[in-house]
Amino acid sequence: MKSPTLLLACLLTMTASVRADDWPQYRGPDRTGISKETGLLKTWPAEGPRLLWTFQGAGSGYSPPAIVGDRLYTMGARDKTDFLYALDTRTGKEVWATAIGPLRPAGWGDGPCATPTVDGQRMYAVTTWGALHCVQTASGKIVWSMHLKNDLQGKVIHDGRYTESPLIDGNSLICSPGGSKGTVAAFDKLTGKLLWRSKELTDEAVSSSAIVVDVGGVRQYVNLTGKGVASVAARDGKLLWKSPVPAAWIMVPTPIFCDDHVYVTAAYGVGCGLLKLKNDADGTKAELVYRNKVMKNHHSGVVLIDGHVYGCSEPNGWVCQEFKTGKQAWCERDVFGAGSQTYADGRFYCFSEDKGEAALINATPAGWKEMGRFTIPQQTKLPRNKGKIWTPPVVANGQLYLRDQDLIYCYDVKDPAP
Repeated sequence: MKSPTLLLACLLTMTASVRADDWPQYRGPDRTGISKETGLLKTWPAEGPRLLWTFQGAGSGYSPPAIVGDRLYTMGARDKTDFLYALDTRTGKEVWATAIGPLRPAGWGDGPCATPTVDGQRMYAVTTWGALHCVQTASGKIVWSMHLKNDLQGKVIHDGRYTESPLIDGNSLICSPGGSKGTVAAFDKLTGKLLWRSKELTDEAVSSSAIVVDVGGVRQYVNLTGKGVASVAARDGKLLWKSPVPAAWIMVPTPIFCDDHVYVTAAYGVGCGLLKLKNDADGTKAELVYRNKVMKNHHSGVVLIDGHVYGCSEPNGWVCQEFKTGKQAWCERDVFGAGSQTYADGRFYCFSEDKGEAALINATPAGWKEMGRFTIPQQTKLPRNKGKIWTPPVVANGQLYLRDQDLIYCYDVKDPAP
């Protein structure tokens, strides 16, 4: 199922690789939603994989975990305060917890939403209010902090909540304050010193998280904004290109990059689009290849495998779409319900937002084949307001992590006899 050529070429354009079994940032090592692990179960028993431990103190929030070695890092709100904390992945016990700011209530669910980004002995996290923190991974001690709204006059579309997961590229930390001073900002990751703002790109920020790509030797950061999708130069933040695809009032999914193409999608009836990037004497150009409504992904993101995009499309269900043409290969409307996903070792791990069901799926352009399903032991008792189970699953170190607000479940998905 994995492509030995196209997929490898796409991943090499992204951030430098880490240990195959680590998940150090949002959507994994390359921000593609793809784990590099092998030797995992190809089918699940009727009762599901073995539950290793349950952590019941994660607090309110949707923050997906980052996992490096035997540590899990995530965020949650306890007693009206946001915390960044570390768990021991072997036992599920809390190692440390650091208060990082006050809780920001929301009608669709309280608590932080972003994933901490781990970079060696330090990690970086953004609260919903816009506080950006650099923290020691060993102790949780705060090294430096910066406020995207108060210090940088940032602005976010919709309800003003920051949910972006920071991006590390070499010595730079990239995030999107948004607003008239510049949508994108680069910091020295060690000191927090502001390196540049994207003065030519001044759109409001959205909930999407940036990716780093290389087109014809030009390194650049691509992300959604309040007016579509745009790219700035990694060197100085200069605007390289901009497109109104797929502008919406709420945009969460991370762009997908492969073979000099950028794929974007959004919900609320907007749909998806593909842009072809080309360099010439005047710079990088983004040419529209197609735009349609085959994929209308809300916030769980999509995954590109073997030239096909897979994801949950509202309200059509789970969809397989040809990456280069935009044509729909198939749609499964009633088999599982809306939810999130990740991909590892030839299988999709899907997590439903209503029932708390997890499913192991062998999905190819030929169709959807279920290889096992189970339901988490219990759902959170914290108030959801209008929210649902929106934290995507994570696979790392042979373990599957599922979160519903204060509850984090860890399952053993390693094949004992691969």
